Amino acid sequence: MHRAKAFLFATLLAFAAAALGADGLVALKSPFSAKETMNRLEENAKQRGLTVFARIDHAAGAARIGKTLRPTEVLIFGNPQGGTPFIECAQSVGIDLPLKALVWEDAQGAVWLGYNDPAFLARRHGAAECPAVGGLSKALDGLAEATVAR
Repeated sequence: MHRAKAFLFATLLAFAAAALGADGLVALKSPFSAKETMNRLEENAKQRGLTVFARIDHAAGAARIGKTLRPTEVLIFGNPQGGTPFIECAQSVGIDLPLKALVWEDAQGAVWLGYNDPAFLARRHGAAECPAVGGLSKALDGLAEATVAR
């Protein structure tokens, strides 16, 4: 009986770890609406000197084909000063740059801001020791926290 409980606990722990960002997604809950969160993110990125390349509204795209999605938007942004050193560590990281952030409203109405953890991206591309990761992580964390702060 003890083994069965231990197995069940280990299985639940593995599923919980997978659900809590084992895929490299950092997610912060926002106290603002999805639209306001995205507007704040875009403005904060620009204030930090980042180039905003695109803002993609998945819900608007779905509406064009007669489908409905809860608010779901992606912001694509970055700058060569942060991205180039990362790509120098592993050119394949270029597939994950420029950086992206997703704002979405979940089924319960909560709004989230998510982005790929640079350390996860570095591991994905075999560049776990890349010195650029620390600065990118700090910059993204600061941008996201400023966006969801009251």
